[in-house]
Amino acid sequence: MSRPFLILQLSDLHVGGNAEGLDAATALASAIDSVRGLPDRPDAVVVTGDLTNGAADVEYRLARELLARLDAPTYVLPGNHDDRAGLRRNFELPGSGDAPIQQAVDLGPLRLVMLDSTRPGEVAGELDGERLAWLETELARASDQLTLLAMHHPPLATGILACDEIGLPAAERRALGAILDRHPQVLRVVAGHMHRMIAAELSGRTVLAAPSTYLQGRLDFTAPELALVREPPGFAIHALLDGELASHIQPVIG
Repeated sequence: MSRPFLILQLSDLHVGGNAEGLDAATALASAIDSVRGLPDRPDAVVVTGDLTNGAADVEYRLARELLARLDAPTYVLPGNHDDRAGLRRNFELPGSGDAPIQQAVDLGPLRLVMLDSTRPGEVAGELDGERLAWLETELARASDQLTLLAMHHPPLATGILACDEIGLPAAERRALGAILDRHPQVLRVVAGHMHRMIAAELSGRTVLAAPSTYLQGRLDFTAPELALVREPPGFAIHALLDGELASHIQPVIG
């Protein structure tokens, strides 16, 4: 059996954060040590938003320094805690200023399409017509290439009141689903934002929200606000083999 192509997904790093007795940068370093301790190293890394807690340049520089230890091509998306201009100052990213950060990258056996779902100044996400049009164009550009779609806000309804209030509007999730219907090469949609692993389905595709490398969201279906707790952090490894994609969630212990 041949070796699978591996994409590491890290999410909600919140470098600069310090709550519940946990320093986010230390937690990220532990997650990276866990990745480096795996028998197989990732071929590429995608970070699905909230790299920092306060969008300060010093936080971005520390996040970049820690991510460099993975020694793999790394692609980042903004989350609601990030600043697009700040990300661009500290990472090599397309576009300029406060424009959405979006790109499509050919990784060889898989194409990574990264869609900006953030609404500056807001916690909840947004997929406006312009961004959806960009996505449609990019998917049409390589309709025969297996694709992984990454974003920060997962296009799913969690059933958790506090999570759904800060997610994507239902109409925009449906609009994204209509695009996926037209582009069967998209194997999976991966995201973060919820600070816990959640799986759902959109237009026949699995939607996977990855856990945070920092604090996790408490499982409480009726709480009016999202509570972050010291449950085990984690990351996702997406393994492509013979045209099939399997997603593994790995907790970080200790």
